[in-house]
Amino acid sequence: MQERIKELVEILNKANIEYHMNDNPFLSDNEYDSLLDELFKLEKQYPEYILPDSPTHKIATEVISEFKKVTHPTPMFSLADVFNEDEVKDFIKKIEKEFPNSEYVCELKMDGLAVSLIYEKGIFKSAATRGDGIIGEDITHNVKTIKTLPLKLNKDVDLEVRGEIYMSKKSFEKVNDARLKDGLKPFQNPRNAAAGSIRQLDSSISRQRDLNIYLYHLPNSELTTHYENMQYIKQLGLPTNPNLTVAKNANEVLDYIDYWTKKRNTLPYEIDGIVIKVNNLAHQAELGSTVKYPKWAIAYKFPAVEVITKLRNITFTVGRTGQITPNAVLDPIKLAGSTVKRATLHNLDNIYHKDLRIGDYVYLRKAGDVIPEVVAPVIERRNGTEKILKMIENCPICHTKLIKSESQIDFLCPNVNCPARNIESLIHFTSRDAMNIEGLGEKILEDFYNIGIIKNITDIYNLYSKKDELIELEGFGNKSVQNLLRSIENSKHNSLERLLNALGIPGIGIKNARILAKRYENIDSLMNASVEELNKIDDIGPILANNISNFFDNPTNRIIIHTLKEIGVNMTYLGQKSLHNEYFSHKKFVITGTLSFIKRDQLKELLEKYDAKTSNSVSKNTDVVIVGADPGSKYEKALELNIEIWDEQKLKEILDSL
Repeated sequence: MQERIKELVEILNKANIEYHMNDNPFLSDNEYDSLLDELFKLEKQYPEYILPDSPTHKIATEVISEFKKVTHPTPMFSLADVFNEDEVKDFIKKIEKEFPNSEYVCELKMDGLAVSLIYEKGIFKSAATRGDGIIGEDITHNVKTIKTLPLKLNKDVDLEVRGEIYMSKKSFEKVNDARLKDGLKPFQNPRNAAAGSIRQLDSSISRQRDLNIYLYHLPNSELTTHYENMQYIKQLGLPTNPNLTVAKNANEVLDYIDYWTKKRNTLPYEIDGIVIKVNNLAHQAELGSTVKYPKWAIAYKFPAVEVITKLRNITFTVGRTGQITPNAVLDPIKLAGSTVKRATLHNLDNIYHKDLRIGDYVYLRKAGDVIPEVVAPVIERRNGTEKILKMIENCPICHTKLIKSESQIDFLCPNVNCPARNIESLIHFTSRDAMNIEGLGEKILEDFYNIGIIKNITDIYNLYSKKDELIELEGFGNKSVQNLLRSIENSKHNSLERLLNALGIPGIGIKNARILAKRYENIDSLMNASVEELNKIDDIGPILANNISNFFDNPTNRIIIHTLKEIGVNMTYLGQKSLHNEYFSHKKFVITGTLSFIKRDQLKELLEKYDAKTSNSVSKNTDVVIVGADPGSKYEKALELNIEIWDEQKLKEILDSL
């Protein structure tokens, strides 16, 4: 741990210098935040290893020598970052414990450069960067060139005021076009462009860059609330961001976050989150600050579309069908509101096609905002120590020699008794979209398998005979065992589609299981269906038809199904049969944008009820695109392909007529 702390301190200190002083970041914001978060946790756990130059003791970095050093009248703090709704709620809960019924000011977090301004008798005197929070850089000559900043206020007051210097999207494009014409490297983003522009020794360069500024804080105020401060700043003639609001509770704060998460791209400038501040200034003073952050404010960071982290290793897991899956072991990093440590790499071809190597820095994103996906290596950050993956030859669990699948893409463990295959089958059987047995999670199933209580799916339904043995296990009491047995008993009454999904027929998930259950209504009819008959069903096709037929032809599987029948597991479809409607039946729909009167999941369920299909992408085979607010590219694609479009009003009229 001591070596890891030392490594993190070196990386983060270097990142601070490159980011704040040289305008040449080598870590993304999310990458930096994740490493800093890891360092905070390690220092808390191992305080004896804290280094004197740790970045957790500083707000930023030292100033560069080309600019005069300026000591701030009051320290300039940065804000603690949070990354999801739960962390926002936790912040508000802490405030409410001290000051019930508090109000909060929510503001857009500008993606620019923090600055402190001094006015004397209403006349602009000086400007300085944050620097290390105590000492900053004197950038007065450049700040004077900002057209939106008044050099004389509407009142003759002495004032220290803080804000953010930024560059608009339009100005950013203009600057980069000019740099490319001059053979110069373009800026990475508007924040870097603003920071680089404000640190020019020649103020004429800053003037050409068309910078802007918003002011958002009075460190020494005699007013009552932060909102009053903002109104006062505005009255003085200083530019403020108009998109702020006063929220009275957590729900209103989250509503503001949700609104601007969706609308951020409509702004003429970049924002990277939302700032949430306690409104009452007296309460702010009582809450105080840590060494690094004020306790009365936080910055909610928008989920990143794509981040960079290090691929530390590639390990292999065995699925319920024996498929061997390579998995990326990553340096922990915040992505879309959660910390990601692992990601599937799917198969060997995918690794070689993307040229991923152990030790690479890689781009990471969440596919569909859910599943972490390693996109590509960051080639320019390779240093020669990266290693090309050598595929394993034997199963990592039972050590049986691996074979290639029929597709020649995947590797398989052929041992049907491989413990990993059996455990994965049990985990799948009890999962939410399958038999939905609460209390039999992955860890418990592994323990039960290893001590011999459960070896196959029929053993699950005999657990009642081992009640006394279960109660003796660590972590289990009479109540938890009763709840588990009740959940197992309830699972017997599931509709057929859940059982079909749970059985683990290759390629059959809950969607196709529902199609089969509706079509055949009971398992005996399905078991007797021919390959030719199955092949004619929409969304099944020849491969799945063969998989279904082969599964039910297997004597072992038939014995399992017969045993489940005797135990009392339901084998019939309990859902509604498909209804017919001229607007919906046998059509393919795409839903885009936000619908005001019905949730997307509810609409999809309704469409399926009328034997319609839904898709996430628009193609020439799409029949109708349903459009809500802020529809995006799917709407444009529908127009391009001349596909029928329903707005909310038409959809509501059709639904009301049912």
